[in-house]
Amino acid sequence: MTYVVFFTFLLLITLLGSYLVVEKNRRIAIEAKKKLFNDRVSKTSLRLKLKLNDLLEAKVIRPKYVPKIQAIVNNFFVVQGHTDENLQKLESITDLLINILSHELSKTYETSSSSTFADNIQYFVSELPPQGILYNKVFYTETLPSLIILLRTAELAEPAENNMPQQISNEEQSAQEANAA
Repeated sequence: MTYVVFFTFLLLITLLGSYLVVEKNRRIAIEAKKKLFNDRVSKTSLRLKLKLNDLLEAKVIRPKYVPKIQAIVNNFFVVQGHTDENLQKLESITDLLINILSHELSKTYETSSSSTFADNIQYFVSELPPQGILYNKVFYTETLPSLIILLRTAELAEPAENNMPQQISNEEQSAQEANAA
């Protein structure tokens, strides 16, 4: 009888030890997942911050606008849950914003005129919510993408050489239509 109690006690200690090891590994995995999630959020925030600093150096954006635009990333998880799907949405909307800002900055370098782009940024910032609680799912899915698209300025005029063949073909087409009539 003492052997049965001894082996049962030994089995319970082994089970407890196994449970503690598995639980410790589970906690480590959860912490690693949280760290990876926070690293992705930090990288997204840093990319936007670097692009805003480029705009600031180019004197396209006012210094007071930088924290307001940075709030787009900083306030994303104020109302929304910390899920991979939401993080993917944050990364895609931030990439869209960075791409348009980069494209527009390159256009300002080509034209040496940044007034239209600066006006678009001023309008963009004025339309951002004043409170963190207003940065909700509707803002990120409906309002923000349309605001980002409004940052675009008119495309640069193409060189006259590229337009000439098109004009010639239009003239030929008009002449053919006149002959057919």
